[in-house]
Amino acid sequence: MKKILFIVSEDWYFVSHRLHLAIAAIENDYEVALLCRVSRHKEFLESKGIHVFEWPLDRSSHNPLKEIVSIYYVVKTIRVFKPNLIHSVSFKPVIYSLLSRFFYRAEGLILALAGLGFVFRSKSSFAKILRLFFINILRLLFLGENLKLVIQNNDDINLLLQLKIININKIRLIRGSGVSPTNFFPKHDLHEIPLVILPARMLWNKGVEDFINVAKRFFNTKNKVRFALIGEPDFHNPESITIEQLKEWAEQGIVEWWGKQNDMCKIYHLSDIVCFPSYHEGLPKALLEAASCEIPIVAYDVPGCREVVKNNLNGFLVPFKNENTLYLSVLKLLENPKLRIEMGKKGREIVVKNFTEVRISSETLKVWSEFLS
Repeated sequence: MKKILFIVSEDWYFVSHRLHLAIAAIENDYEVALLCRVSRHKEFLESKGIHVFEWPLDRSSHNPLKEIVSIYYVVKTIRVFKPNLIHSVSFKPVIYSLLSRFFYRAEGLILALAGLGFVFRSKSSFAKILRLFFINILRLLFLGENLKLVIQNNDDINLLLQLKIININKIRLIRGSGVSPTNFFPKHDLHEIPLVILPARMLWNKGVEDFINVAKRFFNTKNKVRFALIGEPDFHNPESITIEQLKEWAEQGIVEWWGKQNDMCKIYHLSDIVCFPSYHEGLPKALLEAASCEIPIVAYDVPGCREVVKNNLNGFLVPFKNENTLYLSVLKLLENPKLRIEMGKKGREIVVKNFTEVRISSETLKVWSEFLS
C-alpha cells in the first residue's frame, strides 16, 4: 500500500483545510499519517483512519534549539512511518521538510504554500530582513529533484519566478483547498437589519482595522446595519490583534466580535455581505464558503482574493487600501438587496465550476501520481 505523510503546523488547520485530501487518499488506497501540533482533534482524525504523530511545533518561535527539535521530529516521524510521499503545508513545515531531506528518502515531496504571506508580502523591516535570507535559502533547497511546489494563485507564482527562487517546471497551480457546495448552501432569509461580516483570523493584515473604519462610517448614520468580526486571534502570528483591542471595539458599539464559530454555514445564513479587506492571501477558504452560500463579497484587489471575486459579477474588488471605495461598495450592496441576490448566485456558480473539494482533491491526486507512475 502507498503511504503519504501530511506535515501541517496545526491539527485544526488540517481539519478545516486539508482533511478532504486525506479522505480522498484513503479512498484511493493510500495509508495516511499526519504530523502536526495537536490541540483537540486527535481522536477525531484517528477515527477517520489517519495515523497522528504529535509535533511540538511553535509557529512563532525563533529559538534555534526549538527549531532543531522540530526538524528532529520530522526526520523521526518519516523514519518510523516510511512514507512514499510527503505533503507539507505552509511555510515552516515546507522549510523543515526541505531541510530534513538529507536524512530520509521518499519518492516525492509535495510542498504547498497557502500564500507567500508575512515574509514575502509584509513591508515591515523584520519581514524585509527575513525575505533576503529566505530567498537565497529557498533557491538552494529547491534545487533538489523529486519535489513539486503547489501554489494557490498566479500572482504568487509570478513573484517566485521573478525572484528566481524555483524553476517553473517544479510548480503546480492548485487554486485553494476547495469547499463543499453541499455543506455550504444558500438560504435567503430576510433580515430586518443587514449583517456585514469579516470571517478571518483576527490579524492586522487581514484588514480588520480597515473593516472597523468602514463600520465607523455607518455608526452615526441613519443606515441600519450591523458589523461583526468572526474569528479569533492567532497569537503565534506577529500580526495578531490583542483580545483587549477586540473587546474595546465591541464595547464601543462599532462592531460585534463573535469569536471563533464552528458552524460557519449558519453564520453565512445570518449574513448579507462579506467585507474582506485582507492585504494578501493564497486563496481564502472563507471567501469560497461565502460564495457557495450565495453571499456577495467586497474585497481588496489583491492576490488570492481576485481569484474568487470577479468585479461587478459576484462582488466588488476595491483598489488596495482605498477605504472610501470599500465603504461605498458596501453601501451600494446594502442599498440594493436585489443586487446582493444576483451577485450571490453568480458566486455560487463560480464555486461549483472551479472550487469544489472534489475538483481540488482530483488535481492534488494527479500531482501525487507524478511521482508514483
